[in-house]
Amino acid sequence: MTNKGQLHVMTPPVINQAPLGIYVTQERFAEVTGVSLEVVRGWVKKGFLPTYIIGKYRLVNTELMKKNAIEQEFKI
Repeated sequence: MTNKGQLHVMTPPVINQAPLGIYVTQERFAEVTGVSLEVVRGWVKKGFLPTYIIGKYRLVNTELMKKNAIEQEFKI
């Protein structure tokens, strides 16, 4: 409950603050971001997440995601 005139700020839940490696499994990415594995697989299938295939595993490339996000911030 907030007092009249005070701003109540909602903070997102802490999901898992363990650092990610450069490449993570889709399961680990889902766990850390708090979305379902099915959602992550859909994002991968649609090309929304950069991935790298090693053998039979398709891993999410978190470093490329960071790089792309930084580049988008500075586009005019």
